[in-house]
Amino acid sequence: MRIADDGRIDGACQLSSPNCDERPPGTRIELIVIHNISLPPGEFGGPGIVDLFTNRLDPATHPYYATIADLRVSAHFLIRRDGEVIQFVPCGRRAWHAGASDWRGRGRCNDFSIGIELEGSDHTPFENAQYAALAELTRALQVRYPIADIVGHSDIAPGRKTDPGPHFDWPRYRALLDKTQAA
Repeated sequence: MRIADDGRIDGACQLSSPNCDERPPGTRIELIVIHNISLPPGEFGGPGIVDLFTNRLDPATHPYYATIADLRVSAHFLIRRDGEVIQFVPCGRRAWHAGASDWRGRGRCNDFSIGIELEGSDHTPFENAQYAALAELTRALQVRYPIADIVGHSDIAPGRKTDPGPHFDWPRYRALLDKTQAA
């Protein structure tokens, strides 16, 4: 993977989300935030996530959607269960993924982070293809930006968020990332 000058990943499916804006001037991208998402909750493969991030979620499609249809959220990337990478927001822009957040005394994590959603839940292990794609994407981001930390959403919003959840295998991800860096 390579990040083009416009902040888009070569080879990723590009779907534009309106739920983004400019980062504050002079802000460096220093943090990667890993999330999980499934829509409807616990179901994989449908259009719900894409529809949410592009403001096309139909509240009549599923009872849960009525509770979130008015949200205006996004992430830079979504990694599907089969490892497909979808990009919603160019890296240079601020995606609306972290909400109220703080990392090491620095608030507003959206300002200086990249948000990566894994299609999954707190209750289901992630797929091999997702770990491989996440490691490859992370390495591309590390090459392009001065990434200082990689955290879960739960690390920047403790008590409010639990993702990527107990089934996310941090040691496995870090080992894959080390292999990617050595290559």
